[in-house]
Amino acid sequence: MLCTGTDPRPEPDCPVEVTLGVLRGRWTPLVIDQFRAGPRTFGEVAAALPALSDKVLADRLAQLTAAGVLSRHRTPGWPARVRYDLTDRGAALVPVLHAMWQWGADT
Repeated sequence: MLCTGTDPRPEPDCPVEVTLGVLRGRWTPLVIDQFRAGPRTFGEVAAALPALSDKVLADRLAQLTAAGVLSRHRTPGWPARVRYDLTDRGAALVPVLHAMWQWGADT
């Protein structure tokens, strides 16, 4: 079995568990998908996903930034503008999400 050795429970540092931890939470794959075309602001993502609350979007952006999937760039000035973009690590998740989509579509 993946990441279990002789113990039937997965290890917390198992790469599969790490990946699933990054993708945890409803909306996370859809938020990641918004950045495939390039950098986006909070407002642009919120407009593209109108059913997603601002609170959940803020949580997902912080979660993905902390995981190294997104980078956060603040432009000085008033009002300050913040843009998010996929990191190389985040871009590597795109084919993983596509494979998950394909698997789900085939069932």
